[in-house]
Amino acid sequence: MTDRRLILVLGDQLSFNNPALIGAAPGQDEVLLAEVHEEAGYVPHNRLKIALIFSAMRHFASELERGGYRVHYRRLDEGLPSLEEALVQTCQAHAFSRVCVCEPGEFRLRRLMDSWPERLGLPVDILEDSRFLCAHDRFRSWASGRRQLRMEHFYREMRRDYGVLLEPDGGPAGGHWNYDKENREGWRAQVAIPPRRSLRNDAVTREVLELVAEAFPGNPGDLSRFSYGVTAGQAQAEFDWFCEHALPQFGRFQDALAENEVWLFHARVSMYLNIGLLEPLALCQRVEEAWRSGHCSLAAAEGFIRQVLGWREYVRGIYWLHMPEYRRRNALAATTPLPDFFWDGDTDLRCLSQALRQTLDLGYAHHIQRLMVIGNFALLAGLDIAAVCDWYLADYVDAFEWVELPNTLGMALHADGGLMASKPYAASGKYIQRQGNHCAQCRYNPAQMTGEGACPYNALYWRFIHRHQQTFENNPRMALVLANWRKRKASEQDAILGWGERVLATLVGEGS
Repeated sequence: MTDRRLILVLGDQLSFNNPALIGAAPGQDEVLLAEVHEEAGYVPHNRLKIALIFSAMRHFASELERGGYRVHYRRLDEGLPSLEEALVQTCQAHAFSRVCVCEPGEFRLRRLMDSWPERLGLPVDILEDSRFLCAHDRFRSWASGRRQLRMEHFYREMRRDYGVLLEPDGGPAGGHWNYDKENREGWRAQVAIPPRRSLRNDAVTREVLELVAEAFPGNPGDLSRFSYGVTAGQAQAEFDWFCEHALPQFGRFQDALAENEVWLFHARVSMYLNIGLLEPLALCQRVEEAWRSGHCSLAAAEGFIRQVLGWREYVRGIYWLHMPEYRRRNALAATTPLPDFFWDGDTDLRCLSQALRQTLDLGYAHHIQRLMVIGNFALLAGLDIAAVCDWYLADYVDAFEWVELPNTLGMALHADGGLMASKPYAASGKYIQRQGNHCAQCRYNPAQMTGEGACPYNALYWRFIHRHQQTFENNPRMALVLANWRKRKASEQDAILGWGERVLATLVGEGS
């Protein structure tokens, strides 16, 4: 029998650089894409995330057909429960010699794939995802024998591997590897924010939006505000707009928090990278060209490239190196129930409410909102690790477990015991005040520690430090903080801790 393959393309692999499609033979090999309830519903995914993936899948299927492939496309309203069932039905109806698929981005699905050959009665070729810039073996080799797996060290090697932002002698452009210190300014309307491009949804996307509204009525996500690209061309146009209009100010204000300003100068391309509509190295090279041509500062270019070539590849490496055990880590024994306001944003903490409501409505928040507002609160309050991780996985349009879990469990919650971060990303209300203008609209005062009107982040911060001081005893980066706490009078400590417990009981009570 002719070697006639069925190529399964997952919803986050919508690229002709998908290794399962490279070398495929249109007219001989056939392709399956399937919208199935198991993948759409294992957490309450934001409806904009589901709509983005389904619409992008349908558009990619059309591109495949134009390229000569026969495509088997199964829609959600057909009622298929799982990818496995979609494969079974397709293979039973057609004669294939084998199934080919690019490895999934989630350990959960990779483990399920191990049973597919027996169920299908066919070989299943699972190919490594070559769209990433650091192969599994490369990351394992880098990590082997290292006591600490710090992203900065990994990032420098990736710069060297791909020749990005280097001087002719191989050193870092400008003499430094990292310009993060130049990228921490609060915005406060110093510079006008360029208006975003408007994107008109086509008939395919409108049909998907109707389907998602009907199938997932209780999930978060304001479908009337869906404005994401669903093809490689649309994603590229959005990135081109960013490079032209927002990149020059991106670095300077990338950590800024701003009242009623959702996008600021951010690229808004992570979701496109994570479903295959854009390629990471091409983005890095384009941004480097922008710096070398004088269009943006080195700090802006390096800040963007560090996120893509460094951080994105690093968290994926951490995920696959340590799963499945990584998901069970809880180094700080965090078990406080997740408050209900995480699902409606109904809290009078202004910064937190703004970040939550934006996330729930749009499936989007930039990294400081995720890390230092929402994540910081979850860390200080000791919220249940699994519940917080599932919330992040559900609510962001760019969230897949390989990228979400290390960012949440490791970076935001410090639950991996410091594998990723040399200190917890904990901060009081003063940090949030410094980075943005939410505090001016808030009933709480970031300068007040205890009593009515005191910012809850303040007492919760010192409660966190007190509770975990033995854990951080030998951490040199925490020495000054611990010393500051210990030099306070016992009566002052008691007052702060007592207020912190009261604040926590009140906030958790909002969700009980």
